[in-house]
Order: sequence, then C-alpha cells, then structure tokens
Amino acid sequence: MSKTLGAIMLVLALASCSGGGSGKAPRELDNACSILQQRPGYLSAFRAAERKWGVPVHVQMATIYQESKFISNARTPFRYAAGVIPMGRQSSAYGYSQALDGTWKEYQRDQRKFSAKRDRIRDATDFMGWYMTTTQKRNGIPLTDARNQYLAYHEGHTGYARGNYNKKPWLVRVSGEVGARSNIYRQQISSCNVRR
Repeated sequence: MSKTLGAIMLVLALASCSGGGSGKAPRELDNACSILQQRPGYLSAFRAAERKWGVPVHVQMATIYQESKFISNARTPFRYAAGVIPMGRQSSAYGYSQALDGTWKEYQRDQRKFSAKRDRIRDATDFMGWYMTTTQKRNGIPLTDARNQYLAYHEGHTGYARGNYNKKPWLVRVSGEVGARSNIYRQQISSCNVRR
C-alpha cells in the first residue's frame, strides 16, 4: 500500500470517529464526559443546538440516550406475524433522534434544510431543538424539563396535551428515567474536562 493511500485511509478512519454516522455507540453511556471526549463532534452539535434553540446539552443528551443510545442509524425493531413472518418495522423512526418520516419532513420544510439527515448528529440535534422549542410554545414545557419534554417528544404535541401518556405507565416510568439521566449528565458536564 502506498504511503499516500495509507494516509488517506487513516484520515477517513479518524474522521468517522468524530461524531459522524459510524453506527456504533460510544462506550460508557452513563458518563457524559466520556461520551463527549470520545466524540468531540457531539459537543459541537449539542452546543450549536443549545445556542440556536435554548435546549440544554444535558436535555439533548438524555433524550438521544433514550431514543437511540447514540447509535446514528438506529431503527425500531421489526414486527412479526405468528412470531416468524416479518411485517415491517414498528415505525419509521430513524437515527439519533428517532424522528418519524413525517415529522422529519415537516422539520426540513420549516427550516429549509432539505439535505438534513437523521443519522448526522448536527442535524439530529437541530431537529430536537426545533421540536422541543415548538413543545415549549404549544405545551408550555420549559426547555430544561427533560421529563415532560420527553413525554411530548414521544406522544407528540397533541397527544401530550390530551394526556395520552397517563394511560402508559411504562412511558411515565421511562420519562422519569430521562429526567434523572438529564440531571446526572448536567452534573457530570459541569465538571468535565471537555472543550466548551
């Protein structure tokens, strides 16, 4: 292998580790500092969304953890008939933010970001900022309230307003976990040795 080809391959390999769509989750998902140190591109994306939309980094991180475990190309599981015949995926949710096809298209139209992709961290965090800011306007949920923001993220703005989550004890439990993780991430980030 020539030195030039080897150098190009090395650069491409390093670039794929910087927060792009490698498809693999970072290690130590319970440690915000570790995640941000492993994927410097994440911090840049989180900060950009925080500046633009006002959604704190720790709220974004806790939501992405719950939705995709930081896996860029995450999808919902397949459904099976009679336990063996594949019937398609549970939903069209895809990427870091697990945005549905229709909601993603709405975001692209509204923000004029037609080339945005759900498996790119910067686009996924911008989407989350857009969605959560809309939630704040429509449902009155503060951007710092990870628990209720997650309920509205999962149920949709109308579903949240109707209280649909009250019929889903598992979702109420999960939203509490998102809120707790957000608080843990906030505390960890405050003491991280990461470039801000």
